[in-house]
Amino acid sequence: MAQRLALCLALAGLALAAGAQAVNRDWTQFGDNAARTSAPAGSTGITAANVKSLVRRQIPLDGTVDASVIYIHGAEVNGAAHDTIFFTTSFGKTEALDADSGELLWTFTPPDYAALTQSRQVTNSTPIADPGLQAIYAASPDGYIQKLAVSDGHVIWRTAITLLPLREKMDSPLSFGSGHVIAVTAGYIGDRSPYQGHVTILDPATGKLLHVWNSLCSNRTGLIQPASCPESDSAIWGRAGAVQNAQGDLFVATGNARWDGRIYWGDSVIELNPDATRMLANYTPADTDELQMRDLDLGSTSPVLLGDGVIAQGGKDRLIRLISLAAIAGTQPHQDHELQTVSTPGGQMLFTAPAVWRHDGQTWMIAADGRGTEAWQLVHQRLISKWRNANGGTSPVIAGGLLYVFGGYYGGLRVYDPATGRQIADLPCGSGHWNSPIVVDGKIILPEGNVNRRLTIGTLDIWSLPPAK
Repeated sequence: MAQRLALCLALAGLALAAGAQAVNRDWTQFGDNAARTSAPAGSTGITAANVKSLVRRQIPLDGTVDASVIYIHGAEVNGAAHDTIFFTTSFGKTEALDADSGELLWTFTPPDYAALTQSRQVTNSTPIADPGLQAIYAASPDGYIQKLAVSDGHVIWRTAITLLPLREKMDSPLSFGSGHVIAVTAGYIGDRSPYQGHVTILDPATGKLLHVWNSLCSNRTGLIQPASCPESDSAIWGRAGAVQNAQGDLFVATGNARWDGRIYWGDSVIELNPDATRMLANYTPADTDELQMRDLDLGSTSPVLLGDGVIAQGGKDRLIRLISLAAIAGTQPHQDHELQTVSTPGGQMLFTAPAVWRHDGQTWMIAADGRGTEAWQLVHQRLISKWRNANGGTSPVIAGGLLYVFGGYYGGLRVYDPATGRQIADLPCGSGHWNSPIVVDGKIILPEGNVNRRLTIGTLDIWSLPPAK
């Protein structure tokens, strides 16, 4: 590990000395960090001046990646250093791919993969790298989380986090915080009961399931048989999964289900302590009954940590709520307490993870729905709209001073100036669903495809600068 660090530092020094723009670094989880800001600091080697000259390579995959990918620079794989992309396909294969050659380096295949490919069980999850960068953690639709060695993909451990994988879906990206692996569960299209949303905490060394917080029957700890709880649903399915603040506290949002402010927490925002053993805060809209009746999940997105004591929460009801953390603190039930409510960018249901951009001492939030993209600035606990357009997209990413928004169903990757909304480039590519890009190490990496097509093929797009002449 020390040799790898020394080599990386030496290469970085040589690159800077040569005037190169790219910074060799890693993108180890969805959103780049535990807060899921999707706005890493530093340069990427891609600028407004050169983005139009990027060259795209299309890598065929043996599955659809309807999610994001992660990336480790100079990972030791099969006995050699590779800039490596890791991803999980819809039926649960997790693979490592050389970012420069496109070579498939290794594949983990779930034991019951053949049966999964004939079923409706799929995943939209993104893996996460262990902080030591020697292993990754990945979800599969058979209900398991597995720890895989970066070196060759061998299984270090596998742990089930649901007793009914046919109903409880592995939807959101995995998290790592306070020395724990964190995974959440959701439900499948059609809300086929019984299922519940769970927050599960695992020991990264052994895979032992340490604790479970159940969004329904929350008075019960540990995994529960879904049918043993009188209530169903309350999926935790936001694109960012469990979001963590600097203290390691966990923030999740739930979907439609019963709410009573005691043990049933449908359509709620919940803050838990780092090991998910204690509720720290909660919020539920006053119209929770209507949300449930009309299938307007509050938890169609994950909470957005904006700072200044506030979070934002989007939903299927086409609204984004700004909420004071101080007003919802404690275990007593809290309804209302919104500081502000704004419409989603294009007036559509919000299924994406907004980006949080710290810029010139200011905090911005940029979100996209099916018909628009919008940027707000946070000013005195209020969202002030700065720009908006009619281009829909998936979860935005801000990297190297540029904003990237994948067009989803319509395809194409648009590149903007995040401060003004001025479009700089439109990079052609195919369509997708919930896929979103990462921008790192002089590359843009974006999977195409839609999990709902149930295909065992897919495409990975990699844009990079052309070789110097």
